[in-house]
Amino acid sequence: MNTQKYVVVDIETTGHSPAKGDRIIQIAIITIQNDEIIDTYSEFINPERKIPAFIQDLTNIADADVADAKPFAAHAAEIFEKLQGAIFVAHNTNFDLPFLQAELIRSGLPKWHGLTMDTVEMARLMYPTAFSYKLQDITSELGIPLESAHRADDDALATAHLFLQAKADMGSLPYDTLTQLHKRSFQLKSDLSRLFFELTQQKRSAQGDDFDRFNGLPLKRRKLEAGESPAGYTAMFDWEERLETAFPQFERRQSQFDMMASIQKALAGREERVIEASTGMGKTIAYLLPAVNHAIETGKQVLISTYTTHLQDQLVQKEGKIVEQLIGAPVRIALVKGLSHYIDLSRFAELLQGEDESYDETFTIMQVLIWLTSTETGDLNEVNASSGGQFVLDKIRRSHLRRLSRDEKVYDFYEYALERSKQAHVIVTNHSFLLNQRLSNSSVLADVDAFIWDEAHQVVQAAVSQHEKTFVYTQWKYVFGQLGTFDDQQLFAQLYKTAEKTGFSTVPELLKLESLFIKFVSLFDELASMLTAEFLAKFRGSRHKKCASLLSELPYDKARFMDMLRFLNEWIDLSQLVLQKAERLTETSIQDKLVIADWRYWTEELMVKAVEFSEIFVFPLEDEVSWIEGDLRSLPTSLSLYKQPFEVTSIIQKVMAPVRGNKALIWLSGTMSVPSNERFIVSQLGIPNHVPITKFEPPKEFYRGARVFIVEDMPDIQQVSQSDYIEAVADAVIQTVLVTEGRCFVLFTSQDMLRKTVDLIQDTGLLDEYMLFAQGISSGSRMRLLKSFQRFQKSVLFGTNSFWEGVDVPGDALRAVVVVRLPFTSPDEPIFKARSEVIAKEGVNPFLHYALPEAVLRLRQGFGRLIRSKNDQGLFIVLDRRIETKSYGVEFLNALPKVKVSKVSLEKMVTDIEDWYNKQ
Repeated sequence: MNTQKYVVVDIETTGHSPAKGDRIIQIAIITIQNDEIIDTYSEFINPERKIPAFIQDLTNIADADVADAKPFAAHAAEIFEKLQGAIFVAHNTNFDLPFLQAELIRSGLPKWHGLTMDTVEMARLMYPTAFSYKLQDITSELGIPLESAHRADDDALATAHLFLQAKADMGSLPYDTLTQLHKRSFQLKSDLSRLFFELTQQKRSAQGDDFDRFNGLPLKRRKLEAGESPAGYTAMFDWEERLETAFPQFERRQSQFDMMASIQKALAGREERVIEASTGMGKTIAYLLPAVNHAIETGKQVLISTYTTHLQDQLVQKEGKIVEQLIGAPVRIALVKGLSHYIDLSRFAELLQGEDESYDETFTIMQVLIWLTSTETGDLNEVNASSGGQFVLDKIRRSHLRRLSRDEKVYDFYEYALERSKQAHVIVTNHSFLLNQRLSNSSVLADVDAFIWDEAHQVVQAAVSQHEKTFVYTQWKYVFGQLGTFDDQQLFAQLYKTAEKTGFSTVPELLKLESLFIKFVSLFDELASMLTAEFLAKFRGSRHKKCASLLSELPYDKARFMDMLRFLNEWIDLSQLVLQKAERLTETSIQDKLVIADWRYWTEELMVKAVEFSEIFVFPLEDEVSWIEGDLRSLPTSLSLYKQPFEVTSIIQKVMAPVRGNKALIWLSGTMSVPSNERFIVSQLGIPNHVPITKFEPPKEFYRGARVFIVEDMPDIQQVSQSDYIEAVADAVIQTVLVTEGRCFVLFTSQDMLRKTVDLIQDTGLLDEYMLFAQGISSGSRMRLLKSFQRFQKSVLFGTNSFWEGVDVPGDALRAVVVVRLPFTSPDEPIFKARSEVIAKEGVNPFLHYALPEAVLRLRQGFGRLIRSKNDQGLFIVLDRRIETKSYGVEFLNALPKVKVSKVSLEKMVTDIEDWYNKQ
């Protein structure tokens, strides 16, 4: 039995830096031995200084709580003794240990010395699919109690249980996985190698475990479900009775049942329908119940396509289980995505044989090893890797350029997903996958009888993204750096040495390969310099540092681009020939195989990039737009070029043409129309004019907790300087935040204006007691910012385009949405400019038929963030006076639900909000 002692430590402090005078205000120590908690210790500490307001808000520890506590020195000897002979465990040892060391030294004691184990690193490793590794999030996901987050005693106890659970889960890994992990664990930042060694020694054998294996890699055992539907199944339509029986607290919504009936009729009659289903009416269940009912009754499949991963997972993991309960029969729902989502097991097995280049590479490989023992999908997007680790994931994604052997197909996750989809009642996928399908009789979707597009307004963006090509300067330079020449001692030099050793290629052949490489890299640099010069000339004197231009507006020598493409294509052809010879070798060392595999990977990368390059610069199509972006302060490294189609109707039509009139086709969204242009979206989707838009609204009282304010005394955005407008915005935001006590979204259309507004607010110091999270300024993804925002009572989130939709903040977590300016796309935005020119040539007003409906739609989506249930309350505050002063302003107001709209001064708004809150 392992008698090693562990001490789990958590501290609360006045700030982040002991060097700047921050001190401990609470400490807790949990002692673990023989995998059991044997002692707990917790004390408040008098920091001998004031506790900042935001720390009081975070920890709920006030000055009064520590007023009668003793300073750290009074506890130092006892704390030091508890640490002796133990391994130090904390949730982020790089925070807790330096603080503790500083306090020990300040108390006249020596630094503590010993091994450390960080439960952040441990959790990231053991639970690679977790959304967040903050203690509150990871314990919640694992079902570990944490009563008061950011209190040392509760945090330490939760950390101790997290450590024990992670250690137990580590011990349940297969022997082969543990040995691979132990081999790499010496590169970790904390001393987890000690645990891997002990657990490997305890297991010693792979005999009797329940895992499949591919090239020695343990995989979770998978099996396909039987394909038969329940015998004698009778279609069911008594949904209301079933819902009331299944859910005692069921809230009847007539619009939900009307929508179910509409979809049931469309499925039975193989009709096409467009449905706008507002928030709060149970849209997902309203289409999933009839879909499953139809699939089981007819023996035909229904396909559901969505835009967001969140909804795909929800359909499979949550809503599917509810429907199975309501149907009273087994329901098979299969998820299938595009090829590049899935891991290439052979490529990963090759990668394991090499030497890791960095901590991020080592860590991500270890995450994938553990993930393979639990994943059923093989979708690499499940792995929560660091930004540095994403490169590793990209290297091991399935490529359409590589054909699998018969043995590889047996274990391949994409092939497994396709087989599962053949046996499913309902197939769930994403818009990009469906738009990439040819719906023939031999297609994997051949047996699908009905197509449901949820989040249908995003089909346009999905089609655009699928056909977008990008050319990023830094990405190309990175590829060049990986390949290198013989003198660079990079991959080419390794390939040359492998060829010398094995004789798979001749010296002249390799010298020609190197010569072509040097020529196209030289031309690349020449062209980048030329584009930089033209870009700088166009924007000389611009007040903006980040600029964009249509490529057609910059003069460039197309012949030089064709020369580079010719050299690049010659290099690719010769590289493939060399690869074919190399891959015929029967006896090669592990190192030689890795070199050849790496060369194949980078050749394929350049093949993709050659297509992007040619379609942007050399062979642009008439119905596409190309543009260039860059930061004037960092050219040419900031240069990026993009190409997108003008319109996507024909792209969508190619997929839907074989379906329309033969199978049911249902388009669903919460925002499928705008008042002035009902068919703004459906016309882009190519939906025939005879197909009506059916709207299902929530109950009348659904929006009773919402109010709209238009601030009348804001300056006119078109009549004042940007700095004056930002100053007024900052004042309005500060006053709104103070009266609502935080929980606000502030939505911008410009990252530049967002940054300047946040800087000004911080300079005033008036919101120092609030946590301010700003997209593009605060670190982390959109969802991480959202999680952080929800964690604090006094918080404000400043966001741009991606926060206008697809963000769900239920209940009191969001009290107000502040719209800084109406969400028009900038007329200087290249693709907007190009589309507007095309529309104008057709004799149509681009503002009324393109810019306005797009902005109105976005405002509707912004309002949708606020009220997610009939019990929600919230304020929608518009600072842009154009909604009142311009003739088109009424279009925005008509698009909002029927709620009270108040046009008031800022001062009056603050008073009204105070009165409104007092009456709640």
